[in-house]
Amino acid sequence: MFHATISRLAGFSILTALLCVGQQSSQSGLQDQVVAAERAELDALKSGDLAAFADLIADEAIFADAAGPATKAQIVKNVAGFRLHDYTMSNIQVLPLSADSGLIVYRVAQTGTSHGQEFTAKVLVSAIWTRRNGKWVCLFSQETAAN
Repeated sequence: MFHATISRLAGFSILTALLCVGQQSSQSGLQDQVVAAERAELDALKSGDLAAFADLIADEAIFADAAGPATKAQIVKNVAGFRLHDYTMSNIQVLPLSADSGLIVYRVAQTGTSHGQEFTAKVLVSAIWTRRNGKWVCLFSQETAAN
């Protein structure tokens, strides 16, 4: 009886360890996908591909910055005069919200042109991404100027 209990406990421990590894792997995969989606959005701004940028934003999305909240239509209209030249993401953190969504928070140093004016900026960004029908879309993004 004692050996059967030990065997069951060992089996349970192995199963628990495998489930934890699977969950960590799943979270790591989610993190990689959310980061890749955020980079795709920035890369679209860098290449000037407004259609690709718009395609990464959910129709009901809300973005917020110092000017206040904006809808998808307002965001897409505003970025028509915006182009990133270069960017560097750092301090990236992803919080899984579900199996198909996550919150990304990071710092970005960027250079570019906004409505004819060159700029250099450091910004703190948070965004919520969700996977719909196998495609990642941004539901919310908020930017704060950083030092």
